[in-house]
Amino acid sequence: MNSLLKINKTILTFAIIFLLCMPILGFKLIIGILGNVLLLLFLIPLLLLIIALLSFYNLNSKIISCSQCGSITLGNNDICMNCGGDLNKINLNNLKDVNPSETTIEVNAEEIN
Repeated sequence: MNSLLKINKTILTFAIIFLLCMPILGFKLIIGILGNVLLLLFLIPLLLLIIALLSFYNLNSKIISCSQCGSITLGNNDICMNCGGDLNKINLNNLKDVNPSETTIEVNAEEIN
């Protein structure tokens, strides 16, 4: 009977220690896991958005439009695939110097009876 009482005291002691320590350590563990999960939920979409924007700007810098036919070419081509125009000449000319009113085509509307 004495040994059973000693086992019960030992189990009771470990149970009290466990019940006192578990809430402190358990809550810290749960809060730490929730904090990390929430951090990942915010950082992963942000990282994907940054990657998408960088790839968009990289793709946008490789797009060249032909001045003769207006087709869009992707990459480092020298000749337009649509009309055969020289695309290197387009890259050398600064398109910012062109006055927009000179390149705009005016269309007059006519009434059809």
